Amino acid sequence: MNIHEYQAKEVLRKFNVATLKGKVANTPAEAVAIAKELGGPIWVVKAQIHAGGRGKGGGVKLAKSVEEVETLTKQMIGMTLVTHQTGPEGKVVQKVFIEQGCNIAKEYYVACLIDRVTGRVAMMASSEGGVDIEEVAEHRPEAIVKVDIDPITGLGAWQARELAFAIGMSPEVVNKAVKFFMGLYEAFVKLDCSIAEINPLVVTKENDVICLDAKMNFDSNALYRQPQIVELRDLNEEDPTEIEASKFDLAFIKLDGTIGCLVNGAGLAMATLDIIKLHGASPANFLDVGGGANKEKVTNAFKIILKDPNVKGILVNIFGGIMKCDVIAEGVIAASKEVGLKVPLVVRLEGTNVELGKKILAESGLNIIPANDLTDAAKKITAAIK
Repeated sequence: MNIHEYQAKEVLRKFNVATLKGKVANTPAEAVAIAKELGGPIWVVKAQIHAGGRGKGGGVKLAKSVEEVETLTKQMIGMTLVTHQTGPEGKVVQKVFIEQGCNIAKEYYVACLIDRVTGRVAMMASSEGGVDIEEVAEHRPEAIVKVDIDPITGLGAWQARELAFAIGMSPEVVNKAVKFFMGLYEAFVKLDCSIAEINPLVVTKENDVICLDAKMNFDSNALYRQPQIVELRDLNEEDPTEIEASKFDLAFIKLDGTIGCLVNGAGLAMATLDIIKLHGASPANFLDVGGGANKEKVTNAFKIILKDPNVKGILVNIFGGIMKCDVIAEGVIAASKEVGLKVPLVVRLEGTNVELGKKILAESGLNIIPANDLTDAAKKITAAIK
């Protein structure tokens, strides 16, 4: 789950992470009122969408008067902002963040994330702030410093201090940086984050260490213990189909292909996407129905897949462990009848009660194409849509 920049800063302030004063505005009139409340002489108007690269796309502008704040807000609200993270379709801006300006002396980068190699939380920092960290990693990897954090002891002040010196911070600001890093780590752990990224982290000419932009993502599997974070969810920033799928406990991600996929298990689902590509077609979605799917869940999965007008065929790939193949077969039949399925449907079943499942499909009277294995299934659905 993602949240907006202004929300991330509100969260981080509770952990003693220094930020500038600012408020979110939904209209130009609100933006003007906020600018007057904050006081000048400069303000920053920031489009609020769940994507990075807003500055390059024209979503972050400096204003030197209240009138300019109003003008920029009028330009941004309602605009479709396209960045390298939104894709060519972009995202519509529905609100802006009006923030104080500051005297920037130097920009840095710092983030907490999960290191998949060590299985620990890591803190990364760089003196190359304000740019895409991926570019820094590719062209100047030596500019990135990483600290692995022991889950028992947590981030030590000595580690935070070493990190600050390693990215070239001056002795005058190191203690403030240590406080900043410790707060960021505490927020990451206590709120079950998957990433907490500050880019840029700035040192001002007054030697303050401030979060100028913040990105926070949260582990969706831990949201049940973070109700205060769930309240920050902005459904306008999420795909409507993915929202609907979440209501039925379906793991669904929309893609841009033509073959709808209904699979149980994330690993098997990924393998299914790969083999569809291998045989010359493209998947329209990732959909994991989980290990305990029933008729209702399968029917809802079919409905969600068919909401995509680009879907020309469906591949069902089920390995029956906890989930029994006969139950899935009955669900597939019920779903096909209820939605009035008109696109080709290939079904590959394996595992518990597989023969019974195949028998139920064969005797259904529906135009269901059986497959013997995953390769056979991929070949058949690819041929069927052509």
